Amino acid sequence: MPRFSGKTVIITGSSNGIGRSAALLFALDGANVTITGRNLERLEETKQLLLKSGVPEKQVNSVVADVTSSDGQDQLVKTTLEKFGRIDVLVNNAGAAISDNSGVTGTDQSLDIYHKTLQLNLQAVIEMTKKVKPHLIETKGEIVNVSSIVAGPQAQPDFMYYAIAKAALDQYTRSTAIDLIQHGVRVNSVSPGVVATGFTNAMGMPDQASQKFYNYMAAHKECIPAGVAGQPEDIANIILFLADRKLSSYIIGQSIVADGGSTLVMGCQAHDIKTMMGM
Repeated sequence: MPRFSGKTVIITGSSNGIGRSAALLFALDGANVTITGRNLERLEETKQLLLKSGVPEKQVNSVVADVTSSDGQDQLVKTTLEKFGRIDVLVNNAGAAISDNSGVTGTDQSLDIYHKTLQLNLQAVIEMTKKVKPHLIETKGEIVNVSSIVAGPQAQPDFMYYAIAKAALDQYTRSTAIDLIQHGVRVNSVSPGVVATGFTNAMGMPDQASQKFYNYMAAHKECIPAGVAGQPEDIANIILFLADRKLSSYIIGQSIVADGGSTLVMGCQAHDIKTMMGM
């Protein structure tokens, strides 16, 4: 029997990238899935991918909604309960590094960008967690948050608001994990490094430039020692692992880093020590 048979999963930000891949893997493994995003066309692409992969339509609840709005959050919870009758897993995947339209970065970014960044990457997670909490307590369910290696300890001077939000999300994961485990609900997260998704497009980078970015990162060992950019399914598989009570039952409040080794290297290691010493 599929390991998530009879279980229901809500995946925010599932109209592309990691969320889309997670939705497919959960559904193929027997889960009922609520997929959601703001873009109707991209969300429909996710739904059609599931259906063409053999997932019955009765297993899919597709909801066009803004997860940063209270109405959008309520719609996700309400329609999921109406269609499937329960909630077993919440995957807080929606997130983005929001660019300033004026092109500024670092300390010159506006407070408006700060508020929008934290609203999407942190506040929406807090609100969704609060609204789904009673249903997860009922099913002894799981929460998997999608963080990022930008949370630190390395500095992120260009997109510091995004880094701040993810660092706060890591603390929220740890804190809610201890708060909710007393009710039988587990909370964990995954922290991806460079993953080839629509993330850079959302920052305003066209497809060709995005591909050049991923290629450059993969080709430089100080960026990705593994020599390859991650793929959405690399992270989605970790999400399913953390949502699987049988496989990860003793993991509480942790974040699994999946970055091809990026956070283990320093810039100076990109240079040959013998060359540095003139040997």
